[in-house]
Amino acid sequence: MGCAMSDLDPRLRQRLGAYRNDVISHVAGPGPDEARQLLRRRRRMTAVAVAAAAVVLVVAPVVANAALRGDRNPLAPAESVQPTTPPTSAPPTPTPTTPPSATTSTPNAPDGRISRAQLLATRVDLPTWPPGEMEGGCTTSKVRLKTDTTDTYVSMLTDDAFEHGDVDGDRAVETIAVVACRYGEASAKQVVAFDRDRDGHIVTLGRVVRTGDGFDDIRAVEINRNGSVEVRVADIVPCCGTPSYLRREQVRTYRWDGQRFAQTDGPTAFGKDPRLTDLRMTMTHQLVDVPGADTRRKLTTVFTVTNAGPVDAAQVAFHSIEGGERAGGDWSRCDPNPAPQADQPSCLLPGVPVGESRRYTFVQLVPGRPGPDAITRRFLVVHCDAQDRHWPDLKRNDNEVSSPLPL
Repeated sequence: MGCAMSDLDPRLRQRLGAYRNDVISHVAGPGPDEARQLLRRRRRMTAVAVAAAAVVLVVAPVVANAALRGDRNPLAPAESVQPTTPPTSAPPTPTPTTPPSATTSTPNAPDGRISRAQLLATRVDLPTWPPGEMEGGCTTSKVRLKTDTTDTYVSMLTDDAFEHGDVDGDRAVETIAVVACRYGEASAKQVVAFDRDRDGHIVTLGRVVRTGDGFDDIRAVEINRNGSVEVRVADIVPCCGTPSYLRREQVRTYRWDGQRFAQTDGPTAFGKDPRLTDLRMTMTHQLVDVPGADTRRKLTTVFTVTNAGPVDAAQVAFHSIEGGERAGGDWSRCDPNPAPQADQPSCLLPGVPVGESRRYTFVQLVPGRPGPDAITRRFLVVHCDAQDRHWPDLKRNDNEVSSPLPL
């Protein structure tokens, strides 16, 4: 409940008036100078506030992005911001280039580097062998690999060096080895990737490739930097009388797809051998008596050889012409000392270019009556190169003819 000034005691009203006049005399209103100073002070405070707000707007996204990335690197201390006029432009801060190895954490996958001694000292499960070798007893379960053995149907390590590298993309090393199973003079082979489980046990990751998949031999293995596996394969195994120069080689590349190894580069088949040609042979003969008391007869055999291509035959070799006594014709032109062959020819003569034919004549003296050990012979012509090396024919069935009579 209030009261008006007129209701107060005159003496109290007088004292209050005096007090008011005294206070007013001590509080001076701002003049022009004070107003200008106050305005400048407020402008400076506003500029500082604006600059501070700009710094907050720049730093806040950086801090937020670092928090989203989980960046453990602390931010560098910010430089002090001067309240003066900011520079017109500033060069962008370069992004640090850190190599992947410096930012990638240590892989959790176990180290799969395995030595030859370690692999020989444990039992491993092998991928399946080609069906023909499995029937002979090449086992795959809990196999103790051997080395330097000539036993058949025994899984063994070949002499090929081990390869080490990350072939399955887990950022840890695996081991590549070539295992074999001998089934005669030759062996089936597999390129196998081995690894370790988290307990350190040797395990089989998978088969890269095996013989029987369009080739018969494995010559070498190499791991590329990208983890793919290069395998040098051959179409034949130079054994059992097969000369090594007949072998053809290819490099095929395989890569782990998460479940198995699949071919990613290189040829997939050998196809026809471009070094071979197609020789075709026909034969005529004439048998006449020898004048006088000689009971032998003269056999003249003419072989016509045609080269159906696609390769010139530098030389031709005739096999199994022997029988009776050489008596003329092309016998004198035969190479008396051909290079050693697994199957030595009876005669080696100049060859036949592609698309042409040549006639070769052999004269022999044969018994008037065949003896008890006489047999009907098969004559064979083959293509030979300038080094006296003979080559298989593209169509062997038309390379042979039978002798006109037992010899």
